[in-house]
Amino acid sequence: MRRVHFGELTPAELYELLALRVRVFVVEQECAYQELDGLDARAEHVWTCGPSGEMAAYLRVVDEGGGVTRLGRIVTAPEHRGTGAGAALVRAVLAGTAGPVVIGAQVQAQAFYERLGFAVSGPGYDEDGIPHVPMRRG
Repeated sequence: MRRVHFGELTPAELYELLALRVRVFVVEQECAYQELDGLDARAEHVWTCGPSGEMAAYLRVVDEGGGVTRLGRIVTAPEHRGTGAGAALVRAVLAGTAGPVVIGAQVQAQAFYERLGFAVSGPGYDEDGIPHVPMRRG
């Protein structure tokens, strides 16, 4: 697992993580939205690699203030889905995170996050045409 602040990313790492996010969130999910949202510069970027060195699973960690941490842009590369790469990454980050953790989960992934200890913490909402639900752990 690699965990670095924005300024520590190499140009190749930054390109790969942005390419994965766009590949899944913009192209695969057919959702045109502002992927570069201004949060990357203050986030920690965490990922694991597959056997060939390619990015398998990725997420970013943002300090929300008040002791709350937000996990976002949680994504597993399509070719690594079903391998446990995404769950392993989230578990590893949670193990090293004190205090409450919040996410905005796509409704179709709600059960996945519930298995990782998250619970729905408010009403559902639409984000860029995709149903989401706020979730919290701790």
